[in-house]
Amino acid sequence: MTREQIKKILRELETGSISSDTAFEALKELPFKDIGHTKIDNHRAMRNGHPEVIYGETKSIEQVADIFQALKSSGHNVLATRIDEAKAKRIQEICPDAHYNKLARTVFFEVDAVRKTEHEIAIITAGTADLPVAEEAKVTAEALGNKVKLIADVGVAGIHRLFAKMDEIKKARVIIVIAGMEGALASVVAGLVDVPIIAVPTSVGYGANFGGLSALLTMLTSCANGVTVVNIDNGFGAAFAASQINRLSMIFND
Repeated sequence: MTREQIKKILRELETGSISSDTAFEALKELPFKDIGHTKIDNHRAMRNGHPEVIYGETKSIEQVADIFQALKSSGHNVLATRIDEAKAKRIQEICPDAHYNKLARTVFFEVDAVRKTEHEIAIITAGTADLPVAEEAKVTAEALGNKVKLIADVGVAGIHRLFAKMDEIKKARVIIVIAGMEGALASVVAGLVDVPIIAVPTSVGYGANFGGLSALLTMLTSCANGVTVVNIDNGFGAAFAASQINRLSMIFND
């Protein structure tokens, strides 16, 4: 339930257009709804500005479906991440309008059209192999109401590809840089721009990459200023942080 929905109920109660019993029924599931295996945080949107997001990877098909249905019933837009095809199929059985992005492994159901920010978040990948993480970030950032530009396959193995896109990149208010292997791209980009960089190491790489650990350590020890690092393959976390920065920067700078 959003802040506006709660205020509407309180106004109606104050004016007498609804009874106290009706208001109680509308509000009784605050601050959370217990569905047995999960307690749905109905106050999340009020505290953080966005409703709870479903992390689907380690949940069963029915758990994901139950949570999705509960969030949908609350009147919020619903985003689920790390959703495989079987879970997506089950969600679409209860919500045919939910959109599944197979590459991102996300499902998004839009109740209310999301109002987009004026300024963009740029998402840059070092290679094509990093696109699943980039797509997760893109879907998340758009679901949170941001304009997004995705620029793929501009890694340091062919640095001229990055330079050819710098005019577009410099228009962004926040930049997410996604790279596997040795993860050098984040440092390169941070040395060329004057906006915050959120670096995402990916698990892409051969044995000594250690499932993304080498990229993570490179990004954490970057000599470039302004680089913040999230966990390996965490496109969702990067997009959420970028969205908060983008919105705050609009408040303070515009």
